Amino acid sequence: MPSIAHDPEHRLWVLSGPGSSYVLHLDDDHRLRGLHWGPRLTLDQAVSLLDHPAPGPRSFEDPADGTLDLDTAGALRYAHAGVQVRFPDGVRDLEPRLVDDLREDGGLVLRFADRHYPLAVETHYRLRAGTDVLERHLVLRHTGGADDGPITVVRADSATWVLPRLRDYRLSQVRGQWSAETRLTRTALPYGETVTTSRRGTTGHQYNPWAMIDDGHSTEEHGPVWSCALAWSGGWRLTAQRLPTERVTVSAGFGHDPVTRELAPGEELVTPVCAGAYTEGGFGAASRLWHRYVRDHVLPHPDELRPVLYNSWEATGYDIDVTGQLELAEKAAALGVELFVMDDGWFGARTHDAAGLGDWTPNPERFPDGLAPLIDRVHELGMGFGLWVEPEMVNPDSDLYRARPDWVLHHPHRRRTEHRNQLVLNLARPDVAAWVHGRLDELLAKNAVDFLKWDMNRPFTEAGWPDAEGDPDRLWTDHVHALYALLDRLRADHPRLRIESCSSGGGRLDLGILARTDQVWTSDNTDAVDRVEIQHGFSQLYPAQVMGAWVTDSPNPYTGRSVPLEFRFHVAMTGVLGIGGDLNRWGDGELARAAELVAAYKGVRHLVQLGEQYRLTGPGETTAVQYLAPDGHETAVIALRHARHFGHRDPALPLRALDPAARYRDSATGSVHHGAVLLTHGLPLDLAADDHASALVHLVREPA
Repeated sequence: MPSIAHDPEHRLWVLSGPGSSYVLHLDDDHRLRGLHWGPRLTLDQAVSLLDHPAPGPRSFEDPADGTLDLDTAGALRYAHAGVQVRFPDGVRDLEPRLVDDLREDGGLVLRFADRHYPLAVETHYRLRAGTDVLERHLVLRHTGGADDGPITVVRADSATWVLPRLRDYRLSQVRGQWSAETRLTRTALPYGETVTTSRRGTTGHQYNPWAMIDDGHSTEEHGPVWSCALAWSGGWRLTAQRLPTERVTVSAGFGHDPVTRELAPGEELVTPVCAGAYTEGGFGAASRLWHRYVRDHVLPHPDELRPVLYNSWEATGYDIDVTGQLELAEKAAALGVELFVMDDGWFGARTHDAAGLGDWTPNPERFPDGLAPLIDRVHELGMGFGLWVEPEMVNPDSDLYRARPDWVLHHPHRRRTEHRNQLVLNLARPDVAAWVHGRLDELLAKNAVDFLKWDMNRPFTEAGWPDAEGDPDRLWTDHVHALYALLDRLRADHPRLRIESCSSGGGRLDLGILARTDQVWTSDNTDAVDRVEIQHGFSQLYPAQVMGAWVTDSPNPYTGRSVPLEFRFHVAMTGVLGIGGDLNRWGDGELARAAELVAAYKGVRHLVQLGEQYRLTGPGETTAVQYLAPDGHETAVIALRHARHFGHRDPALPLRALDPAARYRDSATGSVHHGAVLLTHGLPLDLAADDHASALVHLVREPA
């Protein structure tokens, strides 16, 4: 169980999970310091840290720089400040004083007030049962009256994480772009401030709001790792700071430069959660901790197995009608598909990508009797029915835009930049949010839709709100809050509904959106070879249970690469399996083999989606991932080899976390392996000699 211990004499708090502690100390100047983040400490052990003098020479540097948990701008501190404000008289420095502390269920709140100005700052900490992940956020409150004027919040990071002194520092993150998302990068942390950010209004394809730090020597299986992740689906900023004094902090929050937020008297700003964790056991252990945290404390339906889906997009594009969809549904059902998803092109005048967005009624020519005949037949075939929507967007060529051109983000006297022939609806406007909810609620009420593929295909531009009352910059945050409220309300009113977050692939992937959706479309790039690297980076923080992965045609429609059917399936089996190819072009042999592979996935799906993941190798000539049942009774291994060189046989794969005294039977071949041999010498591979060879092995522990 989590614990919070307090020593009032020394003004020290110890927040502990099963294996780690985070220690806070309030110094004589009321500065809140991060004293320890690492292995679990008792209260007495934490108090003894106060006897340790700060290393390093006395200099012109404030020794508090790089040590503050509540890192506010002011005094002799010149490093990155997580909280920055501007008072009406132009003063920017903060001088917070602790007012009181409050214990909550599994949490701690420290309340501060500025020494002179009417600003209160609360630091919130929450420990969840069974995990070493610590959740944090801030609340800033204007406590003045009408005569005090607004306070401008320049920066309000949810958390500043203070790292211990290490022999060196290495930063792990993911980078990317559209169709090349979540590619892992590990680099030595340079001196100064390393900033990753999204100014796009969404999480973004280019970076993801998490970071891991180690001393440069941790591996997949060994060494300590410090990590944090921001639960926010809009613009964000993460600053990893390494000072010349060898102090390192990681500070993360919503918003980006130069967007600010004004607080009127009586108003408060609540930041999103930034969660952090210390783990031993290398990057693999860190990933497994985050996977468990997402399943236990983030996802709405963590115990549900995600269905095998078919999506019609690559088969039809915009050339969509009820007859063609019914034909595809019949073929998909024969493969063992459990969810049929009709993609773009079913509504309004949406016969191409320049018209119809915003007009969420079935196209009368393509669906003369509405969606009901298709939905009913899909359900008769034993599948759920899913539908593509993009509710935050509008085409200028649409009935909605012609009626309400003022509803989009725009600035006066500036062009309205179109991207993909689209503009962004301003969900921060209550009337827009209410209209979008009404249209979707009506769509779901009139049709037995089980699943929404919720797309968001363009970033913010001309992000203005000309007739806003008060601070127009608030649209950056209010849009996201309105999106969250919309998703929450739809789910509450339609409890059977499941939702996939799709934003041109991985453009909206974070802990905030995962709290309101069931899975994520990982990338528009379905090339199985490219997906190995994309999915490897995805797995660093996010579990396979939310990673949508499709089998599409060969040659791949995006890259033109040809890859065998089995390899494409095995790559997609490492997440939530989907099929997105044109089944009308698949031969009888391909369809029969696809049905066998779907059945094979269903046999190990509970391990892939709900088990513990072990990355046996990283992306390279051979990539292998192991999934272990929580009780250790069975395990699955997916091995992917790009090419064999010089006729050499594939090396055996040492597995992880098995019982060395047990024996494990291959459910396909009946071969029996000793656990001790699998752990040391490894699982023999019998891959084809061709390029892009792959295998799925399912091992079940024999009774003792």
